[in-house]
Amino acid sequence: MMANLAAAIQLLSSPYLIFIMVITAVYGLFVGLVPGLTATMATALFVPFTFFMDPLPALAGVIVLSAMAIFAGDIPATLVRVPGTPSSSAYVEDAYQLCNKGMAVKALALCACCSATGGIIGALSLMLIAPTLAQFATRFTSFEYFWLAILGLSTTVTVSKGSTVKSCIALLLGLFFSTIGIDITLGIPRFTFGSSELLGGVNFIPAMVGLFGVSEVIRTTEESVSFTAQKLSFGFFEMLKSAWAAMKNRLGILLRSAVLGMVIGALPGAGGDIAAWISYGVGKLSSKHPEEYGKGSEEAVLTATSANNAALGGAWIPALVFGIPGDSITAILLGILMMKGLRPGPLIFERQGDLVYAIYLIFLIANVLLIPLGYLAARSGMQMLKVPKGILMPAILLFCCVGSYAINNSLFDVGVMLVMGLLGYFFEKSDVPVAPIVLGLILGPMVERNFMMSVIKTGGALNQFVTRPISTVLVICVACAWTIPLWSARRRRRSVAS
Repeated sequence: MMANLAAAIQLLSSPYLIFIMVITAVYGLFVGLVPGLTATMATALFVPFTFFMDPLPALAGVIVLSAMAIFAGDIPATLVRVPGTPSSSAYVEDAYQLCNKGMAVKALALCACCSATGGIIGALSLMLIAPTLAQFATRFTSFEYFWLAILGLSTTVTVSKGSTVKSCIALLLGLFFSTIGIDITLGIPRFTFGSSELLGGVNFIPAMVGLFGVSEVIRTTEESVSFTAQKLSFGFFEMLKSAWAAMKNRLGILLRSAVLGMVIGALPGAGGDIAAWISYGVGKLSSKHPEEYGKGSEEAVLTATSANNAALGGAWIPALVFGIPGDSITAILLGILMMKGLRPGPLIFERQGDLVYAIYLIFLIANVLLIPLGYLAARSGMQMLKVPKGILMPAILLFCCVGSYAINNSLFDVGVMLVMGLLGYFFEKSDVPVAPIVLGLILGPMVERNFMMSVIKTGGALNQFVTRPISTVLVICVACAWTIPLWSARRRRRSVAS
């Protein structure tokens, strides 16, 4: 172990490797700042450059840019209510409301420090318990993934700010949108109305950008909303002090959220988006002040940001131990490893121990770097609040269009974004939350795919959905996710009446 660690430290001393880490950090921050450009897209665009690199610089670039991109998505989410990455959509309302209260510095400080802390916990988990956690993850079959997705959908009850009925209507609409396209089991077109563009379904990224970003542009323009006065210039240690003031009494919550995010990240196909939503829901269920969630809760931002960055480290666990991608980023990563002649699996820890330990250390370095580089990105991002609204709103709309178009080089996706923007605007006018629509689009295919797989392989027998041990635990969690908020709301109404 010590020999591998010493060799890894020597590998990391290369000036070329340090240069690659700095360049990819800046690149990741830029991609995360642009609505619609995801960490996955950033990784995919980085792949051609890895052809000319040694294995370690290529892997270091992927690790650093993904960590930076996930955090950078929080900056536009906080300042202008436009999630830069899908995982930011879970807590965009809280971060934006904190900004509206004149607490943008604290919100961005929380995002940076909690993202870094969650990422470090994920990296330590990767170092210490990778084989054990990977063994646990392999016990998840389609039955368990079905209930995990249902648990994610159940957070609709907890994340809703107002009427639970309205939240459920929005969720059902999101689930309906997720069924558009080719049936994943039978291959039959559904709700396409003869349109070839709809055969691929409704991409949730343009939908997310429209529901949050375009609707906010319309609302701000119509209502002549002015930006809340903010402190646009702040020091590095001031940011750390602000983050610590919010974190010091919530360290247990931070640890729980990071561990939850890491575990969900280790499940193949889950990823940081689902980790953020589930952690947000669990945080609200266990919070002493659940009524603050969705209205500018520091705790809400803390729970979700720590979970989505911890999931990055968790996703590498099945990738390294079994060669099974934990998310879309590690799927690309496995291609890079194989291109370099490296085969992930149990033997990689014996044959390339120095490389594995170097990966561990790069994870730690990337998340430590996230704080100073995040400070610079946040301070630069704050300057957009100086821009007059007449210039800023069209610029935001332009970036939304660019991000939506860049996914598939399709104007149809831009149209989806604009339609979803109008839908989001009218929904918010009617006090219907839009976050459940995004949640339905993300988790709908996962629910349908795993349900149909389970039914097909059991010949229609449904008993295994509730008789398998892990499934039983998840069923209980789903029941609690629905009953506890409803019971708490009923108890509050009774106390008010009395």
